[in-house]
Amino acid sequence: MRDAAHKTSRDRAVDVVRGYANQDAIAVQEALDGLDAGNWTEVYAVLSGLLRSTISIMELSGKRCELGQLVRRSDEVAAAAPPHHEFAVAEATRAWARGDQSAMRALSGQDLPGAVHMTAVGAAVLGLELWGRTGFLEVLNELHQTVTALVNDRPSGV
Repeated sequence: MRDAAHKTSRDRAVDVVRGYANQDAIAVQEALDGLDAGNWTEVYAVLSGLLRSTISIMELSGKRCELGQLVRRSDEVAAAAPPHHEFAVAEATRAWARGDQSAMRALSGQDLPGAVHMTAVGAAVLGLELWGRTGFLEVLNELHQTVTALVNDRPSGV
């Protein structure tokens, strides 16, 4: 993997979701270490796109998740959040799993790092529900490889 100083916001977004999927608090922390305000915004934008895509795939697949299972999975995954974010992320993610979007919007408007964690947890929870741990980690690896290849192959100036 790349040195942390050379990772793109896209790399960091995928790494933080992978950390949450593995319930690895150290990987979650390392994925986001050293971000400045602009990088937090970029990571949040990438995560928001990943979450929207995962929701769309779930809707297209017709897969339905039981509320209890989503809440349990949210609690498990959110446990890897930094201690100062864990409660807010867990509560917002549990509300989201129940269909209440207001807690997510409130957190995202007040605390950008908290919103990054919450969005990463949401993407991990849905990805784990859709594909299981092994399948979701493969999807993340494929996504990272595909996007990296596309970025590296685009003409300069684009």
